[in-house]
Amino acid sequence: MISFRSLIRTRSPSPAALSGLGAILFCLTFSSFAQDTIEWTTLGNDFAHTRYSPASQITAENFEDLEVAWVWDGASFQAQSGRSTPSYINGRLYTVAGSRRHVIAIDPKTGATIWSYREPDTGRWEYSMRADYGKGVGYGQVNGRDVIYIVSPAFFLTALDAETGAPLEGFGQQVPIEGFPETGVVDLLADLGHPYDPYEGIPLERGYITSSSPPIVVNGVVVVGNSAEQGYHQSRIEMVPGDILGYDAVTGDFLWKFNVLPRPGEYGHETWENDAWEYTGDISSWAPISADPELGLVYIPTNGVTIDYYGGHHPGDNLFSTSLIALDARTGQRRWHYQLVHHDIWNFDTPTAPILMDVNVNGRMTPIVAQATKQGFTYVFNRETGEPIWPIEERPVPQSTVPGEKLAETQPFPTKPAAFEYQGASVDLLADFTPEIRQQALNAVANFQLGPLFNPPIQRNHPSGKLAALMCPSGAVNITHPPVADPNSGMMYIISRYSCSARQLVTGEEADTYYEAPTGVTLSRYAAASGGPSPRHPTGIPLWKPPYSRITAIDLNTGEHAWMIPAGYTPDRVKNNPALAGVDIGNTGSGAVGPMVATETLLIYGNVASDGTEMLYAIDKATGAQVGAIEAPAASRYGMSTWVHEGKQYLILQTGSTLTAMTLPN
Repeated sequence: MISFRSLIRTRSPSPAALSGLGAILFCLTFSSFAQDTIEWTTLGNDFAHTRYSPASQITAENFEDLEVAWVWDGASFQAQSGRSTPSYINGRLYTVAGSRRHVIAIDPKTGATIWSYREPDTGRWEYSMRADYGKGVGYGQVNGRDVIYIVSPAFFLTALDAETGAPLEGFGQQVPIEGFPETGVVDLLADLGHPYDPYEGIPLERGYITSSSPPIVVNGVVVVGNSAEQGYHQSRIEMVPGDILGYDAVTGDFLWKFNVLPRPGEYGHETWENDAWEYTGDISSWAPISADPELGLVYIPTNGVTIDYYGGHHPGDNLFSTSLIALDARTGQRRWHYQLVHHDIWNFDTPTAPILMDVNVNGRMTPIVAQATKQGFTYVFNRETGEPIWPIEERPVPQSTVPGEKLAETQPFPTKPAAFEYQGASVDLLADFTPEIRQQALNAVANFQLGPLFNPPIQRNHPSGKLAALMCPSGAVNITHPPVADPNSGMMYIISRYSCSARQLVTGEEADTYYEAPTGVTLSRYAAASGGPSPRHPTGIPLWKPPYSRITAIDLNTGEHAWMIPAGYTPDRVKNNPALAGVDIGNTGSGAVGPMVATETLLIYGNVASDGTEMLYAIDKATGAQVGAIEAPAASRYGMSTWVHEGKQYLILQTGSTLTAMTLPN
């Protein structure tokens, strides 16, 4: 397993510091001073994407003393979403910002910008629907030099000298577009195998490909994922597949391509019926990638096929859609895979990086990879062999009544761990604080099709008279709130919420009118409607039972839940609702989710108080007990990180267009 302790760099104290009273003070606080440097090298901190740090200066006793050290303002880089977790490497912070995906180096002590890099204009960049979704940077070393790698919205791979921000010499080839550097850039479209124009990219009639996560650098290979137009914004069936690419980290030479949509003769090709492999695609890996350098494997989470909620144009199970794939980092060869959803039409794409740990299963240390999903499951495998740690059962699921749609008859259900969130939509999950509230909830869902997990969508003017099918949960885990883990205990922590999607299907002709420049040519028989009806409780409280959001601790040594707590606190609009006067509803959780980070001493997460105040909470990892709470300087989403610079532990919040660093007083 990856050595997390190797991230610590310790400097020896000077002789003067060891004399007299200084020696006594040093001995009393050695554990703090010994952590002179602790790095955070990827957006998930490590190749295993645990979002764990051994930093221990911030404790339950001093958590509420945290204060703002500095704020980095990304306004000049058009930063908006804050969807990038900075990496702390060799005394500097590195991140990306804004729809141009500027690469930024930042002084970790002051928040001052050291250097920045921006890719020249292209039509490919202007079209990208994932421009402000960079998430972070990739990192590697070339001949002893630190190198920062990013994939741009226009789908170029760029390598930059971490010290200067200059494009890396000898990497890639000259891009035939004015303004591009002579070196340091690879045009990724050149290796996908589709006709394209260097400036405009792939013709929209064939599809579009971009990026929303950084590459990962493993054993000298830069592994590149990708992203496509969101499936709920598609109306035509043609799309390029999101094939995975590998490049030499020193030269940028193309090494391999893995076909996520198997060609004739390749493994899984038979899962595509009616020759759908020839024209449709997507199956991108828009979530971050994890890796095990010792095994030489990268772990790729994927999403579904072109067009969410309808798949009549691509019958079959459709490998390798909505899957976890283990590839050999040097060759791109498939070592194993597991399809998490067959013929996915629920938008159950895999939204977060898989987490790697070594755990003790039945007395044996076992290398695992754990994938949390939108549907509320955690799938756990031996990361070397792909064998499930606990049995996964294929169980019958409802079938579609939409013309032309044929769903898989079964879907995989893990027997352990148990689901970490409510699943399906049933009357048993409706709010029932009082008989009146329950009846109002029943009335609210009367015109909607309820059903279990994998409840299929329905079209407008359905013969049943129902307005839409409720697909629940619609995103128990998602990009905004990735799980974290403690590799020392084998505990995984998942923040989640229960919500339902009520997507309605309309004709492809209608859906096509929503988009100014759609990808593809041939209209789908059905596609997702824009907006549409959704049930609401008339009192203004949530329609479903609490907790509205929660944190679940799962012991991956045993597959059992260790504890569950509501995340945040009951909203005032619920707590003070006249319909609940005199009713003790306890803490329902806020219904909001947020970022988390695990340290040697704490689980820290962002959420809101009852009145909506943005907060940071500290949790005892073993029990779930809250041990600290402070008002946060701003709302934070997508990720949180902590590291030690010059003996001082910092906590970084992604606060929209800014980055906020917090630390303890001197």
